[in-house]
Amino acid sequence: MPTTGARGIAALTNVLSRLAATIDERKSADPTTSYVASLLAAGCAKAARKVGEEGLETALAGTSGDKDATVKESADLLFHLLVLWAGAGIAPEAVATELERREGISGHDEKRARKN
Repeated sequence: MPTTGARGIAALTNVLSRLAATIDERKSADPTTSYVASLLAAGCAKAARKVGEEGLETALAGTSGDKDATVKESADLLFHLLVLWAGAGIAPEAVATELERREGISGHDEKRARKN
């Protein structure tokens, strides 16, 4: 049975950490043999388009109520997001720091602050 709550987040964190390390290793691989390298060789715009595509597919799966499809599309989205970060030189820790900065701030307040 899948874990929930903090245990589930810890498991996700561990997997994402390993995946980020693998993506980092594959950045300089041969683009003909590495999907990550081929995405990054095409430029960050290609990786960004994949994030958009996978985000839309995740949203559509979520609205359909198909949990299995939503899980699979979410995995695709997270993978491509990590590839985009790697291509843009963004460490996952930078995103974690931003999330921590927002912790405890109302989503409405945070959005209002961005408009200023």
